[in-house]
Amino acid sequence: MKNVSFSLEKGDWLTVIGPSGSGKSTLLHCIAGIISPDAGSVINYNQWQIHNAKNEEVQKFRRERLGFIYQDYKLFPQFNTLLNVMLPLIPYEKKEVLIKKAEQLLERVQLSERMKQMPGQLSGGEKQRVAIARSLINNPDLLICDEPTGNLDEKSRDDIVELLKELNSEGTSIILVTHDRDIMGFGQKKLELQFGRSQFLCEEIS
Repeated sequence: MKNVSFSLEKGDWLTVIGPSGSGKSTLLHCIAGIISPDAGSVINYNQWQIHNAKNEEVQKFRRERLGFIYQDYKLFPQFNTLLNVMLPLIPYEKKEVLIKKAEQLLERVQLSERMKQMPGQLSGGEKQRVAIARSLINNPDLLICDEPTGNLDEKSRDDIVELLKELNSEGTSIILVTHDRDIMGFGQKKLELQFGRSQFLCEEIS
């Protein structure tokens, strides 16, 4: 991926758009440290460079400062809703504290009465709300959203967007990838990826 350049301030919402195959998900995975960027790429968080960091440092960064919402939820089918939300921090926080956090987050996403349900018993919108609650368990500075409304009906999509807008208004920075024209207009910044003959082209729109 080449010539992709942008910056975010705390509390910014960046919406990333572009056709399938233009590298949107790859960009998110690079930003999150899930995959390594191309040689010569620079990804800075303040003065810390994730692309030069050790694996343990990247894992600590993701655990403490980053939330990631996947389009396909990535819930563990063998665990109930509450445990799915707790999972990222189970080895790192006291169980009682973590249970309380998870309960509060599930209440915020309007799933208080579904805490003991298994993923297979939830609708698509409910699964996505569980995934959002899980992404917030560490109170992240940056929330990365990879097509979080792509599999949802209109009502569920609107509920998710309203929740993201609320989080952003509270100071959470958001990077959102979407194909949905109805939500492309949200956020303070947009990044359009286009697939060229030999490189990706990037245009930032204020």
